Amino acid sequence: MREDAESLDIRDVTANWVNAEVLQRQIEDRIKALADLSHTPLFFGRLDYFHAPGAERAEGADGEQFYIGRRHVHDAEGDPMVIDWRAPVSQPFYRASKKDPMDVALRRRFGYTGGELTAYEDENLTDPAETEHTSRLLQQEIERPRVGPMRDIVATIQPEQDEIVRSGLAGSVCVQGGPGTGKTAVGLHRVAFLLYAHRERLARTGTLVIGPNRSFLHYIEQVLPALGELEVKQATVDDLVAGPVEVRGADEAPAALVKGDARMAEVLRRALRSHITLPGEGVVVVRGSRRWRVAAYELDEMVRELMARDMRYGAAREALPQRIAHAVLVQMERAGEAPDDRVQNAVARNSAVKAAVKEIWPPVDPARLVLRLLSDADFLAEHADGLLDDHEQKTLLWARPPRSVKSVRWSAADAVLIDEAADLVERTHSLGHVVLDEAQDLSPMQYRAVGRRATTGSVTVLGDLAQGTTPWATRSWGEALRHLGKQDAVVEELTAGFRVPTDVITYASRLLPHIAPGLAPVASVRENPGVFEVRGVAGDDDVVGACREALLFEGSVGLIAADARCGVLGELLAGAGVVFLAPGEETTAEARLTLVPASLAKGLEYDYVVLDEPAAVVDGEPDGRTGLRRLYVCLTRAVSGLLITHNSPLPPELTPLG
Repeated sequence: MREDAESLDIRDVTANWVNAEVLQRQIEDRIKALADLSHTPLFFGRLDYFHAPGAERAEGADGEQFYIGRRHVHDAEGDPMVIDWRAPVSQPFYRASKKDPMDVALRRRFGYTGGELTAYEDENLTDPAETEHTSRLLQQEIERPRVGPMRDIVATIQPEQDEIVRSGLAGSVCVQGGPGTGKTAVGLHRVAFLLYAHRERLARTGTLVIGPNRSFLHYIEQVLPALGELEVKQATVDDLVAGPVEVRGADEAPAALVKGDARMAEVLRRALRSHITLPGEGVVVVRGSRRWRVAAYELDEMVRELMARDMRYGAAREALPQRIAHAVLVQMERAGEAPDDRVQNAVARNSAVKAAVKEIWPPVDPARLVLRLLSDADFLAEHADGLLDDHEQKTLLWARPPRSVKSVRWSAADAVLIDEAADLVERTHSLGHVVLDEAQDLSPMQYRAVGRRATTGSVTVLGDLAQGTTPWATRSWGEALRHLGKQDAVVEELTAGFRVPTDVITYASRLLPHIAPGLAPVASVRENPGVFEVRGVAGDDDVVGACREALLFEGSVGLIAADARCGVLGELLAGAGVVFLAPGEETTAEARLTLVPASLAKGLEYDYVVLDEPAAVVDGEPDGRTGLRRLYVCLTRAVSGLLITHNSPLPPELTPLG
């Protein structure tokens, strides 16, 4: 298939160089999408149907057999050899069961080692003598050691995951999932499914995956390309709102908390609207020897009507000169003239009209608006009246007001405020579908920033309320979805843990009553309980020794520590000759250890984790609740084993319940 694409000759089929350029780029994208992936088989399953799908189920009719894989594969004649996992005919591979075989006589799973077919396993779904059991190959695939970036899960998608993956484009979905339930993979595979089912529409409107940080995005960036999807953009929330200003500063937690509050949206709206001034006098338009006057009361009516419609500030400002021009044209027609649209546009551009509009509805720069709010106490007080109390207003104000937009050390929260103000002036472009991962950590204003990018599209929200590690982390998905503007989204909960071993998730769940009392703990479906140990150590050298022990196992190793301790541990590892990487750097057979600051651990996973000083992780956060949530995240990054090392006492919340 790739060779066919490479051999295409477009010299005789393109009318001009523009068409040739477009077609050539499409061919290049096709070739790129068909690239071979080392150690990745073309198929992983087979379905034997009793009857050909879609045909009448007559007695004695021949069945049909399909191989299921990551990509559609056809032979030289164009006949299908492997069916895409997203196709409707592939769905029973994930959903068929003894109770509902979905006309499937046999489901076969294939096992691979290094890309070589080494095993297969059959399930006879209608044989009463065969009991339903957990697939051994499925279990091995889930528990397989992982080195490198996140991989796809098309061979292991479970029925409850498949329902979410195949949900329609029109509806938004929120997935609450504890550690190891596969919510990130489900979200990415839903994108792949939507692109398969609605390719033309999403090609026009665009698709975006939003992650918490660059390390996380680097970790997941190969999942969609491995499934042949190359056009999905990835970004952080900070990337979304970047542009007008450069973020060079950081807020203290109290200031960030107020800036991220949804009430700031109304403060900004009031501040922006305060620039509108009701007219005190009319407008006189001179055309040739005639003078046309629009009275002050007419202008007043126009302005009030535009304000009542609650249009975007910029759109209303563009509409006002046209309203004035229309009033002039009405007078011209009454005087016997026959003006057309060209005359109306000329009147709208008249210097007197432009001067009146500038006086009534002046242009506003979003960054300057936010600058004034955060530096002018009187201006803030006027527009925050009844919304923010005196203490909150004082928290917002800069101690030393900067002189200009360029001299400000803007924070990430400031950039979100500017983005909100920019949307009040001019509507933000909406995409067809947005995936928001680790969504529990966003502030209300950040949710609004994401929601603006999907006003005419749908969203997939992924997160875990127990892993909220910011002071403004949401307390409920209903609240988060309201700020996103997607109140009607369906909330699904994944509670089956496929990644974290039983002993590890059981230990981490001791924190749930303290960080998310109403949340159900994850139930691990792993047959392997995993390696788990809590070890008291005499010093940091013992932590290095623990890393050496973990490296004796197959797979990736993560040393997770409080941010403040990473420098010391990095020096010790280097001094001991232990090669280590930073988060986001791809692990290899020669470099399998990653030193991970606790603040960057979210969303990452390693076969074996050494967690250094849990108490230091908790103490590194601004408050105890956030610290325990950060610790919960760090405890649940292990796929096969967790070793906790501590010199200081463990947090009391980790003591056995009861």
